[in-house]
Amino acid sequence: MADAFDKAGFDVWVTDVDPAALAEIPAVWTGIAAHAADEDDMRRVFAQMGRLDVLCANAGIAGPTAAIEDVTMEDWRACLGVNLDGAFLAAKYAAPLMKKAGQGSIIVTSSTAGQHGYPFRAPYAAAKWGVIGLMKTLAMELGPFGVRCNAICPGSVEGPRMEGVLNREAEAKGMTRDQVYDGYASGTSMRSFVEAEDIANMAVFLGTDVSRKVSGQVIAVDGHTENPDPKV
Repeated sequence: MADAFDKAGFDVWVTDVDPAALAEIPAVWTGIAAHAADEDDMRRVFAQMGRLDVLCANAGIAGPTAAIEDVTMEDWRACLGVNLDGAFLAAKYAAPLMKKAGQGSIIVTSSTAGQHGYPFRAPYAAAKWGVIGLMKTLAMELGPFGVRCNAICPGSVEGPRMEGVLNREAEAKGMTRDQVYDGYASGTSMRSFVEAEDIANMAVFLGTDVSRKVSGQVIAVDGHTENPDPKV
């Protein structure tokens, strides 16, 4: 997302819980070490901004892959903390800047899990459903101030994070990693995973004036999910 907005001509700010990751970003970006679910951190980040045109509340973790009876409260709270509390805190401190400017676009990252649910992923699915409810409320609350709010629902995105999901789900279901991968892919009309670039391109669309009347929408970038839990 940061790369895509940079190429679109935006000044880019990024937060990450890992300072080492910020050391690798381009020198023209502003990087701030912060935890998405820590209110003091989020207050500090947004206090440094004089103007904010687009917020991408994209911080997230996969959470556990386990039967509901095996999910600990610690894992439940950690997953909802980053995925849902993080989006709430980002919006909380972005909203005053955008209301003052009389314009802005808030983009939250949900998931196809936030539209369909997934077995063995209760904390993640609950958080991502909550993100959509948050977005719908923000669209109504902030719309009179010229601020738009939308949610992107990625499907299975190629990359290291999804590899972890595949391996944990394979163990939970007694399947191989490749069987789980094929199952996810076969559950979409396009029979494929998506790339991070696909999500970033949608974010730029929602962040620019070409989508100036698009608000309150849940937009899946997933190759069209036909079956969220296909059996292979």
